[in-house]
Amino acid sequence: MAADVTKPPRRRRRSGWYWLAYVILVPFAILFVAPFAWLISASFQSIGDMFSWPPQWIPKNPSTTGYQKFLGVGPLKGEDSPQAWRWFANSAFVAVSVTVLQLFFNSLAAYVFAKREFPGKNAIFLLFLATMMIPGQITLIPNYLVIKHIPLFGGNDILGQGGSGWLDSYWGLIMPGVVSAFGIFLLRQYMVSIPDELLDAARIDGANEFSIYFRVVLPLCGPALAATGIFTFQGAWEDFFWPLIIVSSPDKYTAPLGLALFVVEKRTQWDVLFAGSVIATLPMIIVFIIFQRRFIQGISVSGLKG
Repeated sequence: MAADVTKPPRRRRRSGWYWLAYVILVPFAILFVAPFAWLISASFQSIGDMFSWPPQWIPKNPSTTGYQKFLGVGPLKGEDSPQAWRWFANSAFVAVSVTVLQLFFNSLAAYVFAKREFPGKNAIFLLFLATMMIPGQITLIPNYLVIKHIPLFGGNDILGQGGSGWLDSYWGLIMPGVVSAFGIFLLRQYMVSIPDELLDAARIDGANEFSIYFRVVLPLCGPALAATGIFTFQGAWEDFFWPLIIVSSPDKYTAPLGLALFVVEKRTQWDVLFAGSVIATLPMIIVFIIFQRRFIQGISVSGLKG
């Protein structure tokens, strides 16, 4: 029997630039991960241990006291802990609603800017991009007044007078964030790369514009939609300032507002605050891990084409 003398494939040699990139990036990765790693460790430590020097990365006597107080379970309950589940439910509802609505309206506008022709299209698109340079603090008061004077809501009459409008409501938390200039830009850049021949073939088959958008263009925009959805969900979940302005009822508090209740001068409950911060961070990490591949693909393609 003849022996197999086939040479094994040679390993691909890594260039010096490859290893240099790792040497540079690994310390930066450790630098960015270290605060979150310490937060997780401190959430299982007592108040006396969490502020010791040097920091204790591995708890000597791990305890779940902070989590029990924050969640209101077991014999240890924080003063405001029974509302913790409601805070996270509110944040989840608001973040998911804003994300879904943004994906729909942003993709509609992006389709129009990418695949339709009408007078002034480029000027209007540049105007959309220009709004990204306006700080949110400048539009805070106008947005508040618009929300307050929504007609026929919150006791307002047809002219928007006499009541509170969408203040202290889920409408006020969700509706101001249903459109994003950055989301339109990101999706538009991706849709430009879709061949027009696919749209022309759908028109020949008798499809209307909405059917082309929904059945042809949207299924091809998965990576860009994932990237936009992650950015939107993260922004809505972490938003603190806008809910602080318009929400006054404790049952409508979001997670950032609920966590702020534990920050009180001279008696901040650090163990409860750290435990709640860890729990509040988990949904964003889970969403990113699930859509990581599509997120990176959407950013790379949207940034290079169009």
